[in-house]
Amino acid sequence: MTNDLADRVLGGELRALSRTLTMLERGNPEAGGVMKRLDPQTGRSYTVGITGPPGVGKSTLVDRLAEHLRSQGLTVGILAVDPTSPFTGGALLGDRIRMQRHYLDDGVFIRSVATRGQSGGLPRIVKSMVRALDAAGKDVILVETVGVGQTELGIMGVADSVVVAMTPESGDSIQTLKAGVMEIADLYVINKADRDGANQLAGAVTAMLQMADLSGGWNPQVLLTQAYANVGISELWDGIGAHRDFLTDTGGLQARRSERRRSEFLETVQEELHRRLIKRLGEDTKLHTLLENIEGKSAEPYGEAMRLLDDDVDLARVVSGGC
Repeated sequence: MTNDLADRVLGGELRALSRTLTMLERGNPEAGGVMKRLDPQTGRSYTVGITGPPGVGKSTLVDRLAEHLRSQGLTVGILAVDPTSPFTGGALLGDRIRMQRHYLDDGVFIRSVATRGQSGGLPRIVKSMVRALDAAGKDVILVETVGVGQTELGIMGVADSVVVAMTPESGDSIQTLKAGVMEIADLYVINKADRDGANQLAGAVTAMLQMADLSGGWNPQVLLTQAYANVGISELWDGIGAHRDFLTDTGGLQARRSERRRSEFLETVQEELHRRLIKRLGEDTKLHTLLENIEGKSAEPYGEAMRLLDDDVDLARVVSGGC
């Protein structure tokens, strides 16, 4: 079944792609077989991350950028990361209303992804989803983060190029930059640039960039857009193209992608170990007793955790479900 599903994904079947992403989200063990078959066919897509504080118009930017890419004859995959619903556990906003114009276009695939409480505003599974979209033949993959300010650093581990969006009325924009977001951006977009203060904000960002350590060789561009009016979108894509050329010429693109694969493996192992450990809490008498002792202060949390990790036999038993 996994081979058949993977072959359908490689053939561009959207229903098969959607099913694969659902399997990845749910942690279905069969997803591993599908991804193993898809993986050799990855590496052709280019991934762009769109991040920034809430209310800057990220969804509109993604919508307009997708429209521009389609006009260039490029296929697009969109992963829109949304807050988790407290009732269903799914993505709270669903497939973005602003992007509904693309629903009947087979050249655009849109998927909302729930954060599921993970830190950084970006769930680990997005890396695997990007690879699935890549294998399905999407030319460009756009990843829009949930928009929680300076905690968006996770986008660095997903995108080839990172776009940080800001607006003139974001009073804490420069403070956000100082808090760390400056370090992740390859391009800055001042959206809603028809509003007062846009040029001043662009100047402030440019000034901060001039004081930054740009020893890596790339000088981030600062662009003005009015996404709702489709102004500056082609220039944004040109800027992304310039960054892609820079990465390709310097070897940075391959380095980013290699690091992404490494981190995906390590994060998956960490996440799966945690999931299996939690599952065993209700099944393993010895582990349950240990937790009761820790809760009752007859055992010390840090020391017992280190002892469990150092005891290969106990750890293997816990994560494998053995006795």
